[in-house]
Formats: sequence, structure tokens, C-alpha cells
Amino acid sequence: MHQLLSPTELKARIGKEVVLAGWVHDVRVLGGINFVLLRNSKGIVQVAAPRKDVPHEVFEKVTTLHQEDVITCRGTVKESKMARMGFEVVPKEIEVLSRAAVPLPLDPRGITQASLDTRLHWRSLELRRPESSAVFKIENALVQSFEEYLCANGFIRVFTPSIIGGVSEGGSEVFKIDFYGKPAFLRQDPQLHRQLTIAGGFDRVYDLGTNWRAELSHTPRHLSEHRTIAPEMAFISDERDTMRVQEQMVAHGVKKVIQECGDELATLKVTLEVPKTPFPQLDFPEVYETLSKLGSKLPRNQDIDEASQRALAEHVKKESGSDFFFLNRFPSAVKPFYVMKVDEEPEFARSVDLVYKGLELSSGGQREHREERIVAQIKEKGFSAESLKWFTEPFRYGVPPHGGYSFGIERFVAYLLGMQNIKEAVLFPRDPETLQP
Repeated sequence: MHQLLSPTELKARIGKEVVLAGWVHDVRVLGGINFVLLRNSKGIVQVAAPRKDVPHEVFEKVTTLHQEDVITCRGTVKESKMARMGFEVVPKEIEVLSRAAVPLPLDPRGITQASLDTRLHWRSLELRRPESSAVFKIENALVQSFEEYLCANGFIRVFTPSIIGGVSEGGSEVFKIDFYGKPAFLRQDPQLHRQLTIAGGFDRVYDLGTNWRAELSHTPRHLSEHRTIAPEMAFISDERDTMRVQEQMVAHGVKKVIQECGDELATLKVTLEVPKTPFPQLDFPEVYETLSKLGSKLPRNQDIDEASQRALAEHVKKESGSDFFFLNRFPSAVKPFYVMKVDEEPEFARSVDLVYKGLELSSGGQREHREERIVAQIKEKGFSAESLKWFTEPFRYGVPPHGGYSFGIERFVAYLLGMQNIKEAVLFPRDPETLQP
């Protein structure tokens, strides 16, 4: 197995022999000296083959290489003022492991531009672009740091079902599947099973996994399959406790990306700052008045629309400088049955969205833990109480106040990095038209 060395590690080995492995990013044949830019997951390294300094067969082999051939190169690391990184590798031996077909359907150098549809169709070639691979290295660091924060604060990871026997949120936006001859669905959110885990005596858990939503949406913000990280916590005072956990998780994640992904951020030409906490908070019904002052009218007891959400985001940014804010106490009429209403003001629910740059990142808040009220809200929403007994019956036997949120990973990555389309932050995105690759 070949050890892949980063440019920093190679620079520390000037004067020593190394073995490199990777893809031919580019070839330059200049007569007296030939160059290969060799790329792997650690970066791009210049291999310089002067005719007078390398074996004849090595010099000639460079001329036969094509872009995206896979090779190994044994050579010596030498200091070079002409090389971009201050060093290059002078080869003693080059072995071709795999030849790339010519011409390529997509240029990983990015010199020849391609549409997003083409880049997603040839995703494996697209991922070879440093700009593309940087996105997923940042995404990995972000998710690791979210888990790091949660684990350090008493949360344990659990795995809840992706196949469910009933619809938890209503509507028709679910994927139906055949489960041994019985109807079943792919989950929209690991919500109810997280609550049942809390009912089982766990006080802090989180789920990290895939959710599905069968929306016929064709926007840069929607996916049919997406990933979330979803904490749930018991013994909370109210929904604001979930806000404090969420904002600290986000701030910790951004800080880690800044610390650990400097090269990737530079590749993408993105500069980040750790967000200040606590995040601003806007509550209903005051939101109606704020929107009215901003020249936007939102009918009472309706869900917030995109235009109103963007107007609030601009308002918060102007007032506080924050790209983040919490939207709290949504009208209970537009929220699922498991959300707790405000006892003294039941028109509104203890329901929280985190908004970032005008886009909803998460939904959550405090859940209803009182069995009789859950059953009443199920009936109020038009569901069959009998069909949801599997969920409600454990609440007869003592469940603490609890709450949580489900945070969209790819949405956050896309907007954090200034992307125009969420699909760029998904390895192999699924939408109403895309089932392959």
C-alpha cells in the first residue's frame, strides 16, 4: 500500500526519496524538461523530469501520459524556487497503474467548464476537482465537530428506523415501499423514535442519518434524500434549552472548520467567522408586527413563506449583524401533533426553526410529553389515535419534558460555502429526476 503524503509532509522531506501515487492532473512536455502535476486526496505535487537528470525511459514515459492516468512515481524531493510550493519531485521511476480513456467527458482541472447537470452525471470525475473534494472534506469536519460537541455534552448516538409503518407529519410527501407485502414508508424525520428513546430513560441522544421527502420540488434548495443530525434531550425547562444546545453545536462546528480546513477554504475562496452566541430570537405573534413594519404581510395562523423569512433575515442582519436567528412560537395550526402548544396561549406552539442567510436549517422545539394532550392533538390534526397507539401508549407511563431539533447538514454546508445549489454539497444527489448515478 502506498502512503499518500500531503504537500506539507513532502516539503519536510527535501533531499529524501519518496513514492507518490495518484492521478495525472496535467502534463506539460517542453522538450528539455517535462512536467507532471500529480494529484491525490492530499493535494497536487509537481513532478519535474529534466532530460539530463532522469533516466531516458522515465523522460519518454512522461510524454505518453494523459490527463487522469493513474500512476506511481518514485523520486527525490528537491527544493525549487520555480515551483509554486517551493519544491518538486524529480522522478527515478514512473509506473502506470491505469490508463484513462481519451477524451474525458469532464475536465477535472476546471479549465473546460461544464454545466451542473454534466458535473453531477460524471460525479466521480467531478469529485477529482480540488474545489469539489474540498466541499466534502469540510462537510466531514463539520459533522465530526457536531458529534464531538454533542458527545462532550452528554449525548449518545442512537440509530432509529428508516422504515416506518405510518406517517408522522401528515401530507402525501412520503415514499411508499413494500415491506413483505405490507405498506410502509421511508421516514421523513427520525422524530417519533427519538422521543420513544427518551421515554425509555435516555436523557440525551442524537441520530445521524438519512431522511426522505417525496416533494416534486425543482429548486436549488430541495432534495428527495437528505442527511440530518438530530439531537433530543430530556428534562428541559422549555424550547429555549434546545436553542442553546443548537447554537453552541453550530458555533463549535464552524470553529473547527476554520481551524482544520484552511487549505480547503482557501481552495474555495471562502472566509468564515465563528458566529456569536446567543443567536437572535424572533417570536410569534410579534413576528407579524415586525413583518408589517418591513412592508410584508403574513396572514395569521399560516406558516411563514420564503419571502417573509428572507425579509426577517435581512432585518436581523441589519439589526445584529448575525446571519443566524431563531424563529419561535409558530402558529400551532401549522405544526405536527407532537409539538407542545403554549399552555397559556395555545394558538402558538413551542416550535423553533433555525434560519441561516434566509434559509431554514432546522426545525425543532419542545415536544408534548403529556399523553392525554398528545392524543387530543392527534385527533385535532385528523389522524387516527388507534393507528398511533404504538407511539402514544408509552407516554402513559411517565415521560419527562423533552425537545430537540433536526438539522440539515447539506443545506448548511451549501450556504456556509456560498453555493448556488444544494446538490453541490451532496455526493450523489436524489431529486424527482435523478436516480443515478
